Amino acid sequence: MAKHSKTWWGQKFIGALESFTDSGRLQRGRSYAGDSRILSFDITKGIVTAIVRGNVNPYFGVYKEPKYHTEVAMAKIAAKDWSTIIQHMSSKASVVARLLLNEVPENIEDSFVEVGQSLLPRSRKDLKTDCSCPDFSNPCKHIAGLCYRLAGELDHDPFLLFELRGLSKEALQTELAKSPLGKALASELDEHALELKPSTSYFTKPETSLCAEVPTLKQFWQGHKRLPQAIPFSPPSSVSAIAIKKQGDNPPFWQKDSSFIGTMEELYERVKTKNSALL
Repeated sequence: MAKHSKTWWGQKFIGALESFTDSGRLQRGRSYAGDSRILSFDITKGIVTAIVRGNVNPYFGVYKEPKYHTEVAMAKIAAKDWSTIIQHMSSKASVVARLLLNEVPENIEDSFVEVGQSLLPRSRKDLKTDCSCPDFSNPCKHIAGLCYRLAGELDHDPFLLFELRGLSKEALQTELAKSPLGKALASELDEHALELKPSTSYFTKPETSLCAEVPTLKQFWQGHKRLPQAIPFSPPSSVSAIAIKKQGDNPPFWQKDSSFIGTMEELYERVKTKNSALL
């Protein structure tokens, strides 16, 4: 399975496409997922549209660099099925809590099984794609590039999957908040919400305080107690790169396919090994 996406749901989206599509053709379109190829990208009413820059190809009679209109959409789930799905999700506290916190749990598909539906595409019938290029194959490389771009967008907003299936994030969370579990969790979140306070400065302002005893110049510069001759080192952390791991594995500036945490762990280990004689 391609690793173009960084999250489990983005990778499963691409994996689902590869399960019923020519994976070789799909992966050949990876080079069309970047901004140099996709000139515009939009998702409106659950339909993904893009303008993709193509190549000059005299074989197809294309002598000038073209711009193709490409579209990807998923089959919508009926409103009556959504009611059953939301009812099932509302019965599980872990699912409701994570959805209200803008996260998607790994077992989300369990709520779709009862009505014979799925959040991720399962077959070619779940996906509708179209491109104005002359390539008769579907998906073409432009559609494939748009699918990879969509997987990247899902990393940042997994609720796009619900929107593609016909239910907005706001509508989903509103319905979940109406359930008994949703009401309890929503009130708990509201109680712990911190009130925003305006500030006139982004910097900490120093505060002055009176000194009980004015020190002599020697006390001021040397202090009352002699400083220790050796500085004790804190014991090494059992978890390397712990400060990095707390922030997660998908920082906005990291655009590579490899793991950011894995890369930083390797860097920490190199620095630790190189400077081991000083510790």
